[in-house]
Amino acid sequence: MSKTFDQGKDEVGKLCKYFATNRKSFLVPGVKEAHVRQSLIDPFFEALGWDVRNESMAAPQYREVIPEDSLDVEGQQKAPDYTFRVGTLPKFYVEAKKCGININADPAPAYQLRRYGFSAKLALSILTDFEELGVYDCASRPRPSDKASHARIQYFGFAEYPDRWREIWDVFSREAVWSGMFDQYAASKRKRGTSEVDSEFLKDIEGWRDVLARNLALRNSDLSTDDLNAAVQRIIDRIVFLRIAEDRGLESYGQLLELCNQPHIYGHFMSGLCRKADEKYNSGLFHFQKESGVSDAPDTLTPRLVVDDKALKPILQSLYFEHGSPYNFGVLPVEILGTVYERFLGKVIRLTAGHQAKVEEKPEVRKAGGVYYTPAYIVNYIVQNTIGKQIEGKSPADLAGGKTKPPFRVLDMACGSGSFLIGAYQFLLEHCLKWYQANPSKRHAKAVYQNAKGETRLTIAERKRILTTHIFGVDIDRQAVETAKLSLLLKALEGENDTTLSEQMKLFHARALPNLSNNIKCGNSLIASDFSLVPEDLVRVRAFDWDVQFPDAMKAGGFDAVIGNPPYVRQETLGAGFKEYANVHYRVYHSVADLYAYFIERGVSLLRPDGWFSYIVANKWMRANYGEPLRKWLKEQQVEEIIDFGDLPVFKGATTYPCIIRIRKTPAETQRRCEDISIVQMDTLNFVDLQECVENGKYLIRRTSLDDKGWSLSDERTQTLIEKIRAAGVPLGEYVKGKIYRGVLTGLNKAFVIDRATRERLIAEDSQSAEIIKPFLAGRDIKRYQTPQSDQFLILMPKGWTREKSRNAKDAWGWLQKNYPAVALHIAPFAAAGQKRYDKGEYWWELRACEYYHEFEKPKIIVPAIVKSASYAFDEENHYSNDKTSIVQTDDLYLLGVLNSRVSDIILHSISSTKHGGYFEYKPMYVSQLPIRSIDLSDASQKSIHDRIVQLAESMLALTPKLREATSESKKATLQNAITTTDAEIDRLVYELYGLTDEEIKIVEGQ
Repeated sequence: MSKTFDQGKDEVGKLCKYFATNRKSFLVPGVKEAHVRQSLIDPFFEALGWDVRNESMAAPQYREVIPEDSLDVEGQQKAPDYTFRVGTLPKFYVEAKKCGININADPAPAYQLRRYGFSAKLALSILTDFEELGVYDCASRPRPSDKASHARIQYFGFAEYPDRWREIWDVFSREAVWSGMFDQYAASKRKRGTSEVDSEFLKDIEGWRDVLARNLALRNSDLSTDDLNAAVQRIIDRIVFLRIAEDRGLESYGQLLELCNQPHIYGHFMSGLCRKADEKYNSGLFHFQKESGVSDAPDTLTPRLVVDDKALKPILQSLYFEHGSPYNFGVLPVEILGTVYERFLGKVIRLTAGHQAKVEEKPEVRKAGGVYYTPAYIVNYIVQNTIGKQIEGKSPADLAGGKTKPPFRVLDMACGSGSFLIGAYQFLLEHCLKWYQANPSKRHAKAVYQNAKGETRLTIAERKRILTTHIFGVDIDRQAVETAKLSLLLKALEGENDTTLSEQMKLFHARALPNLSNNIKCGNSLIASDFSLVPEDLVRVRAFDWDVQFPDAMKAGGFDAVIGNPPYVRQETLGAGFKEYANVHYRVYHSVADLYAYFIERGVSLLRPDGWFSYIVANKWMRANYGEPLRKWLKEQQVEEIIDFGDLPVFKGATTYPCIIRIRKTPAETQRRCEDISIVQMDTLNFVDLQECVENGKYLIRRTSLDDKGWSLSDERTQTLIEKIRAAGVPLGEYVKGKIYRGVLTGLNKAFVIDRATRERLIAEDSQSAEIIKPFLAGRDIKRYQTPQSDQFLILMPKGWTREKSRNAKDAWGWLQKNYPAVALHIAPFAAAGQKRYDKGEYWWELRACEYYHEFEKPKIIVPAIVKSASYAFDEENHYSNDKTSIVQTDDLYLLGVLNSRVSDIILHSISSTKHGGYFEYKPMYVSQLPIRSIDLSDASQKSIHDRIVQLAESMLALTPKLREATSESKKATLQNAITTTDAEIDRLVYELYGLTDEEIKIVEGQ
């Protein structure tokens, strides 16, 4: 079906002439929409290169264009008329109408289309009867009152198609969609502040939680906090499940709405719909009776609750088209529901002393800065490169195992709302279906069937089997566990309706869904029962014993794949005692490590031999001090791949510096066979296929080249160069005999950091103030080669100063007021805040203990903590500087020149942590590693280079302030040219010192 632009334009031109000639016949009453689609709309999109009629004979479920019959179910259309896809991913919908419908003015068709597109989180969709065509932005919430023109970004009459074909082709042709031009166009049309379906649905269910929590707390005075949270979650989950089931055709449309017509809504909801659902689905979501083989106790909590109609009725009504609901749950992807719940679970209900419900953010979420769900392309990549690599070519029977072989098992040990488990389950469903299609047999009658459209589908029994056999998860949050179960159950039912489900249930004599309590469990993946002998402690930390909870998997040696996105939070979130426990149980322990370090070690330990592990985690472990134990441990593992995203915004709304790490657990005797690690350093998120992007951008590094002090992921040429530079010098820390210091941390800047006017006032009031007020620089004040200037000052009274100066006066504060009255009066209002500081001195007005305050009053090199490139300044004016800087106590201008050179930067950028916007951390832990070429002053050639660099550094120190002071453009240009020339000469001399070749210089200058 491949078409060129010109071929398409020619075809659409002929189609327009045909319509113009036969227009009246298409407008005759009684002409059906199907005729318009077949005669006009199908050929229109074929001219855009789409295989609308499936001439390639792809299996029905893998068609790139999915056409639907315009069939109304209970007054609601079942699905969009066309779904255009890349692979199996929907990109846009097309809603077709009979000719004569006034698409330009009638709001109803536009509202219908936008509800579809909005619910499926599609960027754009099309409404057309061929005579007219409207392109709609589907990101914003549709409302019944919207005009037909609302959110319409393009409009065409059929006569315009040939002349405006470029506009249409460059967005909606198959070529444009597959190349990413469609996505770029959609992004350019997106309005700022648009709230998409996940954000809108999140607002809705958060509102429901608030209403239900307050009403349940009011009407059920015996509810505990845990029971209240559980009850609200279960009620919302059941409502969502049943409403989705209605729009999917699994349940009668409007049954929840009908409850609103009678009193005692909650009682009828529980005794009628939920009891019926329990019998039909057997899912655990509706679990009211004890069942054999099920670990969860039946729900005795929610049936006894009292819920007022005034609380429940508006919730149920808000879910329906008739009451202005923007959602079509038939097209709402389960994956989107998971992203909504992920953020929903970031808050918890708390009961006040008066038994009133308050919803607040969980402490660990607040500390982490919010909840960030994993994008689908990350989930898919990790799934394809762990599960996919292991099951390729294997039959469902192979994966199911047998007497001599365990089944294939996938684990997410911090599963949250289940996004990775859903991705894994979907991958396994597709794999098994493809295998059955490629190997047809009557023996597979229990596994596959053909639906009314001729599509081969997995039976619900087979989907249940795949789910319970292969998918496993753990999370410390009970509500997250319930949400993961709900998402997986909805995924299991995808594509089914009441007719197909009923037929299969009769055929297999089984209820529709499994109970997942033996697959998805609540517990602390990192802590077992050996944490404490006190039962209350084990309950508090939710201790989890893997051998007990998953006995079959652990007896078989573990899981075949461990995937996920563990929490990026400090280990303190697990409470008192965890550090002591981790120090004993984890080789990657560090006192300030983030939790993900432990999740990596535990995850790999849970793999069977030849199993695969892959996580997306923060990349800080590669360079941070706390990552050293993890780095050492990882060098003993078979690390296969690292994809570093740097500061790219993988997680919307957060800068987390993520990377994907993939590890294969090989037997000890083969562990060292592969010494190469595949590396990809991503520089954009503007790709259609991450897999293709990785293949094109990867390179190999040797495991042995990785330094325990910090991992550099540079390619082999760059790594060889870095090793050469390192070998030519000594670490800066050694070169300056350890005289590298962090800037001053006050803990209370508003008290101790003052401006120039305040300094002058304090000295005018009391001249003695001058001796404890020091010039104070911030990181932003430090510029390359510039003499630092600042209008800020530091009130400096370090720990021990008061005792020493007052000779141990009993009334220390009284002594300060008497001897430094102006300063005492200034800081007095901050006494309470000063007292609360953990880093104060002996008295609240003193700064923390520091042995090197005196070093600030010596010549020194100052460097800001976070900059894009070398920005070392030289100070001889006794400035102190804040904790966003570091100082190197020296008057060595040769060193200043070397540090400001490109050679130093290529080293630092290879070892330093990255920051958002292309910045790097120039902190002592990194700066101290910079290799400095020592000079043998008895060697004339070395001494000549040394002296020349000193001379040039002096020139830079003289030129930069003059540039800052210059007023005329010509003078600025002259000075800038001199600075550029001098800088380049320093670089040239440093290249010579380190013995770099022309090719190596190109690498340095190309960084």
